[in-house]
Amino acid sequence: MLSTAGAVAAIAVMAIITFLTRALPFLLFDRGESPPKLVLYLGRVLPPAIIAMLIVYCLRGVSFAAPGGWVPQLVSVAAVVILHLWRSNTLLSIFGGTILYMVLVQAVFP
Repeated sequence: MLSTAGAVAAIAVMAIITFLTRALPFLLFDRGESPPKLVLYLGRVLPPAIIAMLIVYCLRGVSFAAPGGWVPQLVSVAAVVILHLWRSNTLLSIFGGTILYMVLVQAVFP
């Protein structure tokens, strides 16, 4: 258990770090010049790489022993892909896939 002073110090350190992570890009790249090529490359490559890692993480425990173990996951992944190709809206894709998955797990494959 932290003392009051310890809690205030921890909150202050977290606030400073949060502020710096928000302000640092503006301090480094707001000089009227374009960002370094590495930053532009990472901005282009990291989002699809993170999505791929999330897909692998979400599907790592799929069991093919019974249809209830794999159908909801794969149907939901297909729905996410279709929604994203149709509307190119990340939030719609995520929410649509999540809602479909929950309906399949709760109502269709209990």
